[in-house]
Amino acid sequence: MKAKLLAQAVGPWPMNTYVVICEETKTSAIIDPGADAEKILGMTEGTRVDKILLTHGHFDHVQALEKVKEATNARVYLHPADAQEFDLAFDVALEGGQQIPVGNLVLRAIHTPGHTPGQICFDLGDGRIVVGDTVFVGGPGKTWSPDDFSATMKTMQEIVFTWPDETQFFPGHGPSGIIGVERPAFEKFVARGWPDDLQGDVTWE
Repeated sequence: MKAKLLAQAVGPWPMNTYVVICEETKTSAIIDPGADAEKILGMTEGTRVDKILLTHGHFDHVQALEKVKEATNARVYLHPADAQEFDLAFDVALEGGQQIPVGNLVLRAIHTPGHTPGQICFDLGDGRIVVGDTVFVGGPGKTWSPDDFSATMKTMQEIVFTWPDETQFFPGHGPSGIIGVERPAFEKFVARGWPDDLQGDVTWE
């Protein structure tokens, strides 16, 4: 059974909040309640919100967390590294490889450090992956030090660009992309190399 995936841009940046729905059981999970709690809760209408899944702990991804948790009484899932980094409370620790049931669906957590130490992607198991700020159309997530960028490139080479070409990824900002479409620019970037002090907003071009 394929998950129903809803997306809504929220907040002033804007940031993409996602809702994964098991239509057989009418169970849902909210991914990254960034802002506009009422809009997010409207996306879940007709379902029971079972979990709140956080890709990472940056403010723009959790601004509505408290209101959404209060309204749903759902447990919050977060990688402990980001809980520590951003002083966030959570109910269930996320680790790479962890299976996360949503009704009759099973999502898989993928640890993709770089943008933050505890960045997590959620694999829906059908060729679609919600990636938070791991990777975008045109480049990786922003980094704040050369060490973070090195971690990002390790993640890109060892995890993200090992996904099949047909994999569709859904980032925390902007449009969704396809790994096979991004791969040529990424491979050219790797072949060119990059300076040791590179950080910040980087594009494959």
